[in-house]
Amino acid sequence: MPKILIVDDEAHIRLLLEQTLEDFEDYGVEILTAGDGKKAIELILKEKPEIVFLDVMMPDMSGYDVCSKIKNEYRLTNVNIIMLTAKGQGIDEKRGLDAGADMYMTKPFDPDVIVKRASEILNIKF
Repeated sequence: MPKILIVDDEAHIRLLLEQTLEDFEDYGVEILTAGDGKKAIELILKEKPEIVFLDVMMPDMSGYDVCSKIKNEYRLTNVNIIMLTAKGQGIDEKRGLDAGADMYMTKPFDPDVIVKRASEILNIKF
């Protein structure tokens, strides 16, 4: 079963993303959530999601650190990490891509772009 993990310390952002992606559940995709970086790493290692929508600014462990651990330390290159953050400067995007992110998107995000990207990765056509 394909999986999508949403990681954000703000509950309303997690809920908004869950609602944006809920149609994927009709295609057998499981949607998981985490409110911090440590929980995200646990879930990624256990559940092996195909896609992780990852916030950058979180307490204790930033999205950059989570991404770097997953891509560089654990070498899970088949996990598509899409950083979704309010940090929109070029230097922030470079840092995210250098950490191993597959895509860097800024908030506020366009739900259509989120759905389009997820459908491309999962090869699901609506």
